[in-house]
This record gives sequence, structure tokens and C-alpha cells, in this order.
Amino acid sequence: MEVILKYRQYHRFINRGFLTGPLLPIYGGGAVLITAIIGKLTSIESGFVMTFALSFVICGAVEYLTSLILEKIFHARWWDYSQKPMNLHGRVWIGNLILFGLAGVVIIHLINPALLYPFLGSFSLRVREAVLSFLLLVFAADCVISFFVLKLVKVGIDSSEADNTEEISKEVRHILTSKSYFYSRFADAYPDVVYKTERVQARLAAVKEEAERLHKEAEKHLEAQAEKVAASLEPVHLIRADLIGAQEDLIALLYDEQTASDEMKGLKAEIDRLKGRLEAHAFVKYPTGRHKGTE
Repeated sequence: MEVILKYRQYHRFINRGFLTGPLLPIYGGGAVLITAIIGKLTSIESGFVMTFALSFVICGAVEYLTSLILEKIFHARWWDYSQKPMNLHGRVWIGNLILFGLAGVVIIHLINPALLYPFLGSFSLRVREAVLSFLLLVFAADCVISFFVLKLVKVGIDSSEADNTEEISKEVRHILTSKSYFYSRFADAYPDVVYKTERVQARLAAVKEEAERLHKEAEKHLEAQAEKVAASLEPVHLIRADLIGAQEDLIALLYDEQTASDEMKGLKAEIDRLKGRLEAHAFVKYPTGRHKGTE
């Protein structure tokens, strides 16, 4: 299915296996796991829903862990679903998980009972053991060859002086395409692989930290500007009213009619007179008694 999808994308057949040969252990491993696990649960539940759910979870976990382990070992992200909806750290996404669930239903309820088990049952145990031994040898040899190919990739990544993933990808691809078929095949299988070095990761972390710092500074600046704008928009007569109210409270605390001197009494009378004039002015300007700022 994946080969067909990539053929539509690149208009040529591509061996999408992580190994050099035609084996795809991530898919084979997923099929074996769901067959073994669901086989243990047949006495509990063997319906399509349970098969779909277990295949969804098991194969999703296999793909996620494979991506994580390969990235830690070889400093490269072989696939990335970050741009797709409902993804988990770019390693798995809902579209593939649904396909895994459907494939699990087909494997468990159709392929295994109708094709695989009858086919294997037609051979003796000795023949099956011989075929298995041969396949294990082929698989082991493929793993060794692929390991050395990927080791070259890792060396190219770690020795690169580039400071971004695009330049590193160009360098590694040049290394692979200039070698034998085993190396060039790998470059064709994963044209969109993203390579990362400690230098690039450190730079990305520094850029992220700087972006967060600038974001916080921008928020503080906006808050300060908002306060200034709010202060400038507050009506003057409201500020004046608040000021007069505060002055009256202060006078009430300090002024005592019994002990006040003539000078203090004169100032109090002048304040009351000016307050009356101000209130009369405000009534003429706003006869309804409502402040301009609340209309």
C-alpha cells in the first residue's frame, strides 16, 4: 500500500523499507504483535471492534517508538507528520492509525485464517523451520548491511559544519548518491528525511528561548502602553472629582471647628465657596446629573 502511495507521489517505484532489502520489519513486527496479542484474547473478545482498537494502539506504539529510537541513534527524523492534523509529536497521526486498525482487522479476520494458516499448515515442521532459518539469515545480513549504511549517514550528520537541517540534508544526500546502490537506494527511499545535529538542536533551542523572551517583553510593553492609553482616555472632570473627594476626606480628618484658628476657618469657608461654584458649573454643563464620561 505504501509503495503504491509513493508511486503516485514520485511516479516511480521506491523500496520504502528501512532495511536495504524488501523486508519492512516495522510492518511485519506490527502484524506479528497483533496476531500474538489478539490470539491470546480470543477467549475474551474476538470481534472486529476489539481487533481494530488493539491494532490501532499496538501499531501506533510500534511506529512511535521506532521513530523515537531511530532519531536518538542516528540523529535523523525519517518521517514527520507535524503538518498533519491530530498527530503526536509528528511521529504518528490519526490517518495512519486508522489504516493500521483496518489492516489489523483484515489480517486477523481474513488473511490469517483464510490464507496464512492453511498455507503454513501445508508444510511439515521441518520445512517451516528450514525456511525460517533461511529468512532469519537473510534478515540478519540485511540488518548488518543497513547498519553500515546508516552509520555512514550518522558520520555525515555529526561531521557536518552546516547549521541548519536543509544544508545537512544536501550534504548527506550527496554522500549517499555518490556511493554504491545500497547507499543511493536509501536516499531514494527517504527523500524527505530531516537530519539533526547537536549544533542544530542547540541553535533551535536558543532561537526558541529568544523567541519566548521577546514574546514576554512584547507583552509587558503592550500592557504598559495599554495603561498609558487608558490613563489618557480618562475624562479630566472625573480625575478632578476624585481629587476633590480626596481633599475633602483629608480636611475632615484634620479640621476641627472647635479648635480651628480664624485663618483655618477662613480657608475652609473659601474651599466651600469654590466647591459650590464648581458644582453649579457642573450642573449647568450636565443638567441631567450624568457625567460626560458615562453618557
